[in-house]
Amino acid sequence: MKKKISPPSKELWKITLAEASARLQAASLSPVELLEAYLERIAEVDSKIHSYIYVATEPARKAAKRAESELRNGIWKGPLHGIPFAVKDNYDVAGMPATAGSRLRLAHIPEVDAPLVADLKTAGAVLIGKLSTWEFGTGNGGEYFDLPFPPARNPWDVKRFTGGSSTGAGAAVAAGTALFALGSDTTGSVRLPAAACGAVGMITTPGRLSTQGILPNCWSLDTPGPFAWTVQDCAMILDTLLGSPMAGALPQRSLSRSVGMPISGLRIAVVDDPGPGFPQADRPLQDGLHKALEVLEKLGARLTYVKLPIPAAECFAASRMIGPAESAAIHENELKHHADQMGFALRDKLLAGSLVRAVDYLAAQRLRRAIATSLDTLLRGYDALVTFGTLHLPPRLGVEPEMTAFTVETMLTPFNLSGHPALVQCNGFAKGLPLNWQIIGNRGDEATVLQIAGAYEAATSWRNRRPTL
Repeated sequence: MKKKISPPSKELWKITLAEASARLQAASLSPVELLEAYLERIAEVDSKIHSYIYVATEPARKAAKRAESELRNGIWKGPLHGIPFAVKDNYDVAGMPATAGSRLRLAHIPEVDAPLVADLKTAGAVLIGKLSTWEFGTGNGGEYFDLPFPPARNPWDVKRFTGGSSTGAGAAVAAGTALFALGSDTTGSVRLPAAACGAVGMITTPGRLSTQGILPNCWSLDTPGPFAWTVQDCAMILDTLLGSPMAGALPQRSLSRSVGMPISGLRIAVVDDPGPGFPQADRPLQDGLHKALEVLEKLGARLTYVKLPIPAAECFAASRMIGPAESAAIHENELKHHADQMGFALRDKLLAGSLVRAVDYLAAQRLRRAIATSLDTLLRGYDALVTFGTLHLPPRLGVEPEMTAFTVETMLTPFNLSGHPALVQCNGFAKGLPLNWQIIGNRGDEATVLQIAGAYEAATSWRNRRPTL
């Protein structure tokens, strides 16, 4: 006897990926019903937060109907089957615009999916559309309201910044306009919006996830990463992507199973000082970090306070030689012939990158190697490291000094340079805005990062709070 499907509910946008997957398998929820709830949510709130550049309504409905038919006939492709998701608009999706937020790419429609998108489609996930981004997935840290699409806004306070460059991905997952999303991170572009919007954002060990079909920003630093509402959801996404033929060959244990494992006895290094060159974290973020550390201690983790071997400000200085120079090399033709059509943030970065001397670029790469070696040595003595994600609360949108400080003064960049997996999650609220911290693992050990984040999440109630809009 076929189970009765309940009528669409706007509250379905609050469901977790794990809950939705279980209900889809049990036939108490249909992929069509779930998708329609998200399309309703987009229609209801996206004019306030601008998380999407393009909503692929009809293709998504066809994919949801196909998933529904497959599930009815006993064909189950895995835990993401029938789950709606969206991707940053620097990802290629066959037949959909891939503007990367730029006038220069308004007519660009790829013919082939980026491998990560193809992997998710093969797993039965339902693509809703393309998410807002800084132009070309990069910039100088600010929003200038001069692009063909309005900037994404923070769902907790629409007058606030989402962080960049995966602006729409952070907003969409927090506001419930996508159940999960894919972004890209060069010096924090997944973890920064996740921090600002209260989502879970993670980057894996470089090379584990394909960058093919994603508009490049910086060849030597670009890393894709997922956004989700819970740690368990993030693990399910990564289990699917890392289990695909495109994934790297590093050993992997089930990330989803790691999330439920106890953390008693784990050795965790703690950095609560960015070092010289950057200010101390805002007081609410300091308080949030230390209260969260108390939770880990109660769960049996063994904490040791350490210092970064190279201060975060020096790490950022190295990235400012590497990132803009590589971006300028990648996009030299566009800058030479179409600079007048670019927004200020992109043009400013590419011009700055064009002036980087080869000797300074090479010195920065040598410093990067020293950063990677020293952090690798530090981390080898521990199961993981915990520190701040951002040093500031989400700033006011359009107030350039605040936005730039939020983007630049972080603890994110060191781990792009060092090549370690890193996750940002919400660890409280202040003034109605999410707080955050960052958990970093040894290379290839995404599992322990998720294990610690999952244990913290299970011991706290922050995931019960959603923006109201």
